[in-house]
Amino acid sequence: MTWELGDGDFPAGRYSRAHHWTFDGGIVVPASASPQIVPLPNSVEAAVDPEEAFVAALSSCHMLFFLSLAAAEGLIVERYQDEASGILGRLDDGRLAMTRATLRPRADYRVRPPEQDSVRQLHRAAHRQCFIANSVTTAIDVEIVS
Repeated sequence: MTWELGDGDFPAGRYSRAHHWTFDGGIVVPASASPQIVPLPNSVEAAVDPEEAFVAALSSCHMLFFLSLAAAEGLIVERYQDEASGILGRLDDGRLAMTRATLRPRADYRVRPPEQDSVRQLHRAAHRQCFIANSVTTAIDVEIVS
């Protein structure tokens, strides 16, 4: 992660929150505070904010385990999408935290989809195995979209 002050007025709090994340594969992702937290022009609406990245990491981890488990069951998943969302709320002591994340996975299969009970079991197993979900105290709901 890299951030630089540039032309901002740091003591007055008028500086850009724009920065970038560089990953080991070489990809660079523009990042910023959310405009809902730090008003424009000191944030960048088109960049990824940490709260979005948190929800995306939960969704991605869940999907990767789901795909692995589905393949082990002999299923062929053609497409997977998730319209995940998160809630930034206050803890009992007043601190802000990502208090809830909701995953809304939808999988399309090459042949007839499995029974809903089987799909629910795969999602429960994926949730239990997800490293990110196991690392946080955020409540995580999985609402399967059929």
